[in-house]
Amino acid sequence: MSSVKGAVLAKFDPAGFVREVRQEVARVTWPTRKETLVTTGLVLALSALAALFFMLVDWIISGAMRLLFGLGV
Repeated sequence: MSSVKGAVLAKFDPAGFVREVRQEVARVTWPTRKETLVTTGLVLALSALAALFFMLVDWIISGAMRLLFGLGV
């Protein structure tokens, strides 16, 4: 086994870990309720828009395949 001079292994300290997590969480800039609602609304609206876009593209491609190959009459 090789050892490095002066290397100190950190010991697992659950209480210290929880303390550090709480300090880190305190530093986070949390969004306001309004920011959260606006962002959620945008995500839902853009998801619906993407769904409509892909539905339209699918409809166009399936129509072209029907015309081209006469399938799915």
